[in-house]
This record gives sequence, structure tokens and C-alpha cells, in this order.
Amino acid sequence: MSAIRLLVLGAVRQHGRAHGYQVRGDLEYWGAHEWSNAKPGSVYHALKQMARQGLLHAHETAASTAGGPPRTEYEITRRGAEEFLSLLRASLRAYDRRPDVLTAALGFLVELPREEAVGLLRERLHGLEKWHATVMARYMPEEGPAVLGHIGEVMNLWLCSAESEAVWCRGLIERMEGGAYTFTGEGEPFVGVLREGQENPYATGEWHPEDDR
Repeated sequence: MSAIRLLVLGAVRQHGRAHGYQVRGDLEYWGAHEWSNAKPGSVYHALKQMARQGLLHAHETAASTAGGPPRTEYEITRRGAEEFLSLLRASLRAYDRRPDVLTAALGFLVELPREEAVGLLRERLHGLEKWHATVMARYMPEEGPAVLGHIGEVMNLWLCSAESEAVWCRGLIERMEGGAYTFTGEGEPFVGVLREGQENPYATGEWHPEDDR
């Protein structure tokens, strides 16, 4: 699963209707260009590809009265909304996905009802714990990873990563069950997209309005 698909669908969904420059700005605002493959070209490609797949509807807009170029604005379709929620659920549930996929899903965590989000994270935690126990029983010598030479450090890294993620996951579940954050159906949720014309302090300067034509 690619994080870029979830990120782009989620950004368009939160805007209601957005052009590529806005979507790119949002992803930069979230720092996605640092922890995922959300580079300018991949964002633009994802928008066009998902429009062809019927997940986004492309609106051709007229040139602005100020003389600017016309832009293509994208709006999520019903199929696109279903795909977004499916990707979000899978990304929260599955413990064996790339870190950028989980990071992308966390950005849209509150798009689900609280109880459902907690349930998905509990599934993730269960998978992590089961995987950790299996690896410890089958592959990790009682004497420790050094017995396997430096190659043992590979498994040791993944075991430590799983233990750390499990601690984080339990903490998040506890915070959510304690009432943290505003989830779907609970009121006005936090929306972290940039408003039209709002300056992006994290802009890289690699994306230009003419790319939206």
C-alpha cells in the first residue's frame, strides 16, 4: 500500500474541492515530503491517476480574472470516499506496513468514529504482540542476538521496533479512551489543511501553480 494514495485522497476530501497546488501545500504542511514519497511529481501523478480511476472528479476551471492560468480542481467521488476509508482502516489495523503508511493514517485518525479507531488500533497491537512472541520463540537465541553474529542485530532491530511501537500504541489507545481528540460524530474535528491563500511555512518551492494546468 502506498501512503501517497491515502494522503492525496484525504487532502482532497478535507478541502471538498482542491487543485494540485493546494494538495501539495497540505502535504508539505504535514511534513509528508520528509517521511513519505509525496514528492511534487508523485502528487500530481496520483491526482490524475485517481481521476482516471473514478476516485476523483476533475473540474476544469476557467482562467482567473487576474490573468492566471486555468487549473484543474479535484473533488472526491463516492467511490473515492469509500477507497479513502478502506485505506485508512487497513493502514491502522495492519502492523506489517511501512512506517509512512501508518504516519499517513494517523493524520486522518479522527475521520473515523472513536470506538472504531480504538478497535482498529487494538487489532494492530494484537498483531504486533503475536509477531513479537513468534519471533522470540523461533528465531531469537536465548543467549541474545550476538550469537548470530552481526546479522542477529537485524532481527534485534525489528524486535525493538515492535516493542517500541506496542508501547506507543497502548498509550494512544489509552488517550483515546480517555477522551482525547474530537472524532467523527463528536463535534467539529480538527482539520489541518491550508486555507486558500494561507502561507505555507514549510513550502519547498518545488511545486508551481502552472503544474495544475
